[in-house]
Amino acid sequence: MGSKGLILALTVLAGSACAARSEPPALPEPDRDVAAREDSIARERAREAREAARAAEEARVRARADSVARADSLARARVEEEARAKAEAARRAELLEGAILPRRRIVAYYGNPQSERMGILGELPRDQLLAHLRDQLREWERADPSTPVVPALHMIAVMAAGDSGRDGRYRVRMPDRVIERIINMAADANALVFLDIQPGRSTVEAELPRLLPWLQQPTVHLALDPEWDMGPNATPGRRIGSMDASTINHAIDQLAKLVDEHDLPPKILIVHRFTRDMVRNPDQIKDDPRVQVVLNMDGWGAPTLKRSSYNSFVAPVEDVHKGFKLFFKNDRRDGSRLMTPEEVLSLSPAPIYIQYQ
Repeated sequence: MGSKGLILALTVLAGSACAARSEPPALPEPDRDVAAREDSIARERAREAREAARAAEEARVRARADSVARADSLARARVEEEARAKAEAARRAELLEGAILPRRRIVAYYGNPQSERMGILGELPRDQLLAHLRDQLREWERADPSTPVVPALHMIAVMAAGDSGRDGRYRVRMPDRVIERIINMAADANALVFLDIQPGRSTVEAELPRLLPWLQQPTVHLALDPEWDMGPNATPGRRIGSMDASTINHAIDQLAKLVDEHDLPPKILIVHRFTRDMVRNPDQIKDDPRVQVVLNMDGWGAPTLKRSSYNSFVAPVEDVHKGFKLFFKNDRRDGSRLMTPEEVLSLSPAPIYIQYQ
C-alpha cells in the first residue's frame, strides 16, 4: 500500500472512532423495559392527579351548591318559623285579652264545704265567709295597690279518703248540689271558683269528665293536688302522693279544648306542690296560652320553711305562674305565725295566686 492509501485508511479509521464515540451505547433489553414501565407509571400518576383535581373541583362545586341550598332552606325555614311565631303571638295576644294572670292577683279561700276540718271554706257560714274574704282582699290591695285583686272560692270537688269506698278508689266526689252551691255563692260575690281534684287511687283522667260541664263556665277553673294522687296501691294519708307532667298536660288539653269549643277566656289550672317529687318532670308541663298554669306552694309551717319550699320547688320552674298558700291554723303551730301580704310579696318572683286554708 502506498503512502496515499495508508493515509486514506487512517482517515477512515479515525472517522469511525469519532462516530462511535458520539452515539450512546445501546441499552440492554431489560433496561429498556424498566424505563418504559416508569414512563407508563408517570403518565398514569399524571392522569390520576388530573382526575383527582377534577373530582376535587366537582366536589367544591357541589359543596358550594349544597351550601347555597342549605342556606336557602334555612332562610325559608326561618321565614316560616317567624311567620308561625307571629301567628302564635297574635293568637296568644288575642287569648290573653281575657286572661286574668298576671294583670290581677287572685286571693282564694280553700276548703271542703262539707267539712270544718278541711279549710275555711267549710268553717264559716256564707255571709261571714264572704265578709272575711273581703277583709282579706283589702289587705292585699293595700300591700300592692298596682295589682287589682280578684276573690275566689277554691273547693275540693274530689276529696281523697282513707276509706276505700264502694269502688276501691279511696276518694269521695262532692255532690252536684254542693258544687252548685259554691258556684252560686261565688257568683254573688263576683268571685272565681276552683274545683280541686284529689285523685286518691282514682285518676285525673277518670275524675275530670264529670267536672267539665261546670268548667265550661268562664269563672270556673280547675286545680290538681298531687299530694293525694296515690297511684293504684297507696293509701291517702300514709305517704305523700305524686303526679307526672303527662297527667297535668292531659288536664291542660281538656281545658284548652273547652276554651276553643266555647269561646272562653283562658282557663287557670292550679297545681299544688311542696316537695320535689310531688310533681315529676315539671319542665315538661305544656306552655299553652289557653291555660294559665299556676304552681302553688301549699306547705305549712314557719315563714323560714315556707320561703325555702317556695324557693326550691316553685320559683325555679319556668313558664308557669307562681302561687303561695297560707294556713290560718297550721302556720301558727308551735308559736309560729301567719306571714303578712308584704312578706309574701317580697318573694321572688312575687306570687300572683294566694290561697288561704
